[in-house]
Amino acid sequence: WPKMAGAGALRLPGLHGYAVEFSPYCPGRVACAAAQYYGMAGCGTLAVLEQNEAGIVLLRSFDWNDGLFDVTWSENNENVLVTCSGDGSLQIWDMAKTKGPLQVFKEHTLEAYSVDWSQTRGEQLVVSGSWDQTAKLWDPAVGKSLCTFKGHEGVIYSTIWSPHIPGCFASASGDQTLRIWDVKTPGVKLVIPAHQAEVLSCDWCKYDENLLVTGAVDCSLKGWDLRNIRQPVFVLLGHTYAIRRVKFSPFHATILASCSYDFTVRFWDFSKPNPLLETVEHHTEFTCGLDLSLHNRGQV
Repeated sequence: WPKMAGAGALRLPGLHGYAVEFSPYCPGRVACAAAQYYGMAGCGTLAVLEQNEAGIVLLRSFDWNDGLFDVTWSENNENVLVTCSGDGSLQIWDMAKTKGPLQVFKEHTLEAYSVDWSQTRGEQLVVSGSWDQTAKLWDPAVGKSLCTFKGHEGVIYSTIWSPHIPGCFASASGDQTLRIWDVKTPGVKLVIPAHQAEVLSCDWCKYDENLLVTGAVDCSLKGWDLRNIRQPVFVLLGHTYAIRRVKFSPFHATILASCSYDFTVRFWDFSKPNPLLETVEHHTEFTCGLDLSLHNRGQV
């Protein structure tokens, strides 16, 4: 992993970032979901940033009347994004339009905290997770949810599609479990008692369809093999506060990154005896959002 040479920075005054996602189409383009007052009150902003010779510039921004907590890019239109909000709604935005949003889906009864667009070919599906303890399946072309997934006994913090298995997604919850779902069946497919603490984040390995990672309030990251969930395949320790988000590298099967309420971003290689590769201390506040570029191998 290259040493972090330098970090480009762009300040969004009065806004706190909750999620960042690289565009799957345009290298150096990033969407950020943000909220005022740490998401407890006030409005939200979807900011689209771009890195060019001048540094990081604000390309477009859209405002919403409640905090925005997550964002995902469309997989079939480079200008379309979906966000989710503290008022329980999902918003579909088009960067080609000056006003927005194109559509609003309001079915969750509490904060919508996670949204993800399906990665597998032939599907254009969105999954959302909410503090109302449900996950919902959406087709952006249809005005209402296709299905509601119930089973979690706590807030759902993260819902992430499998990059390998069509119609399969994972969810991480305050009920201390990681759950695997199949959109073709209403019930949960697999329940993994992942931590003895709230699980705030999960992600799928890009190179192994059976491997996931969870990050939790107990400051640990754990790897899970779906074929044997009795114990984790790895445990990574080093963060000093809750882990807010974790992502596997798109380029390396055993490398992942995590960010935390301890203000740091950490890079790990779980195949090594000393797995912590690097700790980056660029931020001076809670670090909530994290993404690794699909285009530029070293860019985070």
